[in-house]
This record gives sequence, structure tokens and C-alpha cells, in this order.
Amino acid sequence: MKFDPILKLKDIAEMLHVEFIGDPEFVVSGINEIHKVEKGDLTFVDHPKYYNKALNSNATTIIINKQLPCPPGKALIFSDDPFRDYVVLVKKFRPFEVSNKIISDTAEIGEGTVLQPNVFIGNHVIIGKNCVIHPNVSIYDYCIIGDNVIIHSNSVIGADAYYYKRRQGGYDKLESCGRVILEDNVEIGALCSIDKGVSGDTIIGKGTKLDNHVQVGHDTIVGRNVLIGGHTAIAGVTEIQDDVIIWGRVSISKDIVIGKGAVILATSGVDKSLEGGKTYFGIPADEARKKWKEIAMIRKLPEFEERLNAFDSE
Repeated sequence: MKFDPILKLKDIAEMLHVEFIGDPEFVVSGINEIHKVEKGDLTFVDHPKYYNKALNSNATTIIINKQLPCPPGKALIFSDDPFRDYVVLVKKFRPFEVSNKIISDTAEIGEGTVLQPNVFIGNHVIIGKNCVIHPNVSIYDYCIIGDNVIIHSNSVIGADAYYYKRRQGGYDKLESCGRVILEDNVEIGALCSIDKGVSGDTIIGKGTKLDNHVQVGHDTIVGRNVLIGGHTAIAGVTEIQDDVIIWGRVSISKDIVIGKGAVILATSGVDKSLEGGKTYFGIPADEARKKWKEIAMIRKLPEFEERLNAFDSE
């Protein structure tokens, strides 16, 4: 999320009542979770395991819970609870807005777009031309829908990211301030859920088609002309490149890349990045021919056991 207007380091420190290292006039142009940071962004880190990743990331302002040397060209904000203070900033600059109407007055809806009964359109939503939004679809605040998009009944676009921090006695929520962007000619099946980015964008690329009951996690980028079968679940911060085909009931883990033109066969479980241009199958998913050979060998195990027992009895 970008700040408008752009803030300065001293402004952020005053809001949080904390100390900092850096030029008080240092520019803070946005807020972003570590996976999506850009130059000018503020992010947070609260675990020693990730200190180096945060300090060496593209972020130029870091909220951190340890007094460490400040890298050149960056600023540090010291906090006893960076997660908490990050959430404070999110709530301040992207607060929850109550919707008093089923279609917000701040929504922009393009010429020729059809909204069927009981469609909910949240605040600051932008919908392009010649779209069809079927009954009972909910489109949350700040989502952007391109031209010629079809969204089928009971789908939810822009629900909060599934992101929590373990605390003693429960979990604290990392509030979401990102968006969902559906590019032109996308079709979303019935009963799908596409979560907004934590602080960036979840993007479904031009021409991509989702079947029914598909879950897309926060900050995931789906490329152009991708086909995703029903009951597929895609975790957050995943990249699915152009022309990928994902058959039904596939599960895809977080923080991985599915290369261009890959095909993932039904019921597979993907736990690592996959090279493009190949067909995959199984749990964990591997090249389909290799996996089928493994299955064939497993089926022969009883025969091997019988031969081994016969050999031992001689």
C-alpha cells in the first residue's frame, strides 16, 4: 500500500512513540510485507532468523525489535513489538470502512457491466466495461476488476489474508491493506475465494479462467491464460506463470513458482517450485512419467515379496 501523501520517518516515529535511526526527513512512501517490499517501503521484522532478510531487502525503512547497525541508505525504527506497530499503521492508513449500501457510492462501474441481484460492491472498487457479476458475489473494498470479466454466484473477491501471529493464549491478526486485481477477460467460477494481498496485490492475469470452488491466497500472482480446475487451493505468495494448466483438487504450497506452460494433473500436491513446460502428478508432485513409474513399481512390491519369501524357503 502506498501512502498518499508520502510520509517522513519522523512522522511514523511520532505516531508510534518510538526511537529511530536515520534522517528525520527520510521519505516513507508505502507499507509492505517483507515478500513484496519495494524501495521507499516500510516493513517489519521481529525474529532474529529474518533480520538479515529484512535489512537486505528492498525496504528502506524497517521496524525492528533489536538495536542493530543501520544499513546505508535505510532507516530503522526500534519497537518492542514490530508486529503490533505495523498493524497500528495499517489500521491508521487503511481503516475499515462500514458499507451502508449494497453498492458503495465510491465504487466505479463501467459501461455495459451487469450486476445481478444481491451483488455487493464495496468502497473504492473499480469495475471495467461489459462485465457480468452474478448473484450474491461480494467484492470487497479497493478491488479492481478489468473489462469483460465474469464472476459467478457466491464468489468472494478481496477477503482478508489468512495471516496470524502466535501469541500466548491465541493469535493476533496481521490486518490486510492490499487489493485483488482481476485483469481483462478473466472468468471466476462459482463459490471461489480470492484473498487480497496483505499489503500488496493478489493478481489474476488477463484471460485466466477459474473453475468452481477455487481458493487463491494472499499476494499470489496468477499469470495470463491460466486454467485452474475446481477445488484447487493455492496458498499465499505463490507465482503461477502464463499458460499453466492446473487440474482439479490440486493443493499448492506457499512461496513457490510454477513455471510457464506447466501442467499439474488432478489431486496433486505441490510443495516446491516446478519448472515450466512439463507435466506433473502426485503427492509430492513430480514429473508425471517418473511418478507413474514409481506407482508401477509399488504395485509390484507384493510380487517381489513373494519371490523373496520363496527364495528364503529354499
